Amino acid sequence: MRLFFVLFLATVYCAQAQTRQVPHKMQFAGMTLTIRDDARREIQKDVNALTQSPRHHNIKVERAKTYFPIIEKVFQEERVPDDFKYLVLQESALIADAVSVSNAVGFWQFKDFTAVEMGLRVDKEIDERLNIVSSSRAAARYIKKNNFYFNNWIFALQAYQMGAGGAMRSLPKDMSGARHMEITSATYWYVKKFLAHKIAFEEDVKGEGNVKAIPYENRSKKLLTDIAREVSVNEDELKSYNKWAKSGRIPDDRVYTVIIPVVGEAPDVKLPATTVASVEVPPAHETPKPTAAEKTKINGLKAIKAHAGETPVALASRAGVKLSDFLAWNDITRSTSLQADQYYLLGKKRTRGAQAFHNVSPGETLWDVSQEYGVKMKNLKRYNRMSSGDELRPGTTLWLASKKPKGSGKGIDTDEVIEVDKTSSFAWSATTLSSEPTSPPAPTETPAEKVADVAAAAQSASEIVKDSTQNSVDSTQTLQPEVTVSSLSDSIVQKSESIVVVPGKTKEHIVQPKETLYGIAQNYNVGVMDLVRWNDLDIQDGIRPGQILKLSESQPVGEELASRSPIEHEVKNTDTLYSIARKYGVTIKELMEWNNKKDFSLAIGEKLKIQGK
Repeated sequence: MRLFFVLFLATVYCAQAQTRQVPHKMQFAGMTLTIRDDARREIQKDVNALTQSPRHHNIKVERAKTYFPIIEKVFQEERVPDDFKYLVLQESALIADAVSVSNAVGFWQFKDFTAVEMGLRVDKEIDERLNIVSSSRAAARYIKKNNFYFNNWIFALQAYQMGAGGAMRSLPKDMSGARHMEITSATYWYVKKFLAHKIAFEEDVKGEGNVKAIPYENRSKKLLTDIAREVSVNEDELKSYNKWAKSGRIPDDRVYTVIIPVVGEAPDVKLPATTVASVEVPPAHETPKPTAAEKTKINGLKAIKAHAGETPVALASRAGVKLSDFLAWNDITRSTSLQADQYYLLGKKRTRGAQAFHNVSPGETLWDVSQEYGVKMKNLKRYNRMSSGDELRPGTTLWLASKKPKGSGKGIDTDEVIEVDKTSSFAWSATTLSSEPTSPPAPTETPAEKVADVAAAAQSASEIVKDSTQNSVDSTQTLQPEVTVSSLSDSIVQKSESIVVVPGKTKEHIVQPKETLYGIAQNYNVGVMDLVRWNDLDIQDGIRPGQILKLSESQPVGEELASRSPIEHEVKNTDTLYSIARKYGVTIKELMEWNNKKDFSLAIGEKLKIQGK
């Protein structure tokens, strides 16, 4: 009897020892969290549930040991706190083809429209939500995008589930840049559930797993069957780690990362030359500086010529830039084989090209064109109305600076009266000024141009906020933007002569370090979109410390547009009907009527009549 009692106590003690206890304080993303007793009890229940079955717990631990090294590397490159890796366990338990009741799919549980917005390919052939590399990078960028609104990683975590719009309505306004927070019973359930996952798995996922996932970049059309034969792994096993390639075929429209499962050391596995390899950065004194002949400028961006056999690591070092930045600027990865004598960019690609068109040569890819003109690939796709599976054909004319009319092969939409760059992101928080040289300031805008800018900024920014709400995982909430785009576009494009701005009491606010646009709007009880409109905020620059923001509406534009003599405008390579209309304070409809235009196409050198009003 005594022996039985001792064994019983030992069993109870071991079970308690294996259960992770929720601490009173813990670290998350550089923040110190104080967990109150009421919240500790809730979180402890979740921790107990996650660890009560050693078998199921260990299965997740093994998956984490396999995939976490890849996620950690991606998060490091994207500058997202490493702690967010535990979110993937909460979302999908690292099951590649997990599907939620709201039809969110994959490792990070993206809905299809959110995945596409974040740059993933989702169609009948490829679903990158099931690709651990692609989806983790998309998740990192989505988390960063949310953090732009709040400058608070806990709030960014909450917004991952409920959307930035929903989070804005429910979160306090005075926690921007907070480094200490309290977790109470009132804290959003999703945050507490995440902390439970971090506590339950943090100590157990250290070390190597039984299966190692080795990323292999594929740049050509290939079958998983062929890759399995090349690297001497079981074909079914390879396919189980690469369910994103639904048919087992890998296209060549972009670089796809194939996961090679390796058990143990597997010394007999020989990976192709393009597999990710560890490359040491040579010491600074051994890195030759580029000569003048090896430098150039593309679309106003500095670029450097690659040497034969040079790696991205070596070229980034020779150029004196961070490797992660260099890879992002050129849409490549560490393992990419650089092309000798090819120029690689040393800055972010532009949204528009310096030239209007490009004629596609045989064998040319969209990446080649993007590099040649320094234009973002996603913008090229949007300008040319390309879907994920579209391929370039020799002789095709690519539009580089404006959107290709729908009449060019797919019919024209006569209702399309305004072009706004919907892919831009808005820097919502105040950041310090960069020491790097900036582009020269644009010419002073006329009041008419500023009115058009208000429409463009308001439309782009409000769509971003609206999309953030739609992009939430399992969320049914929808943000109602402060300014409706339809009303703005109607008043500016179709009824510009009747715009009336009601002047308010003059107020100003000096932006302080780490302040966000959301926080400022809350402090003065005004709308975020109102601040955007009143201050003609640039959707790329956002706000900066020391900047003076107007807190009320400006005076009306007035009579400046009332009298104007007829003039003639010669079309340049970067012109669009929208930019011309904005420049002269007229509508696109008026431009088309004055010049008898049937569609939105423009020819370089074409002369447009601008009538007086």
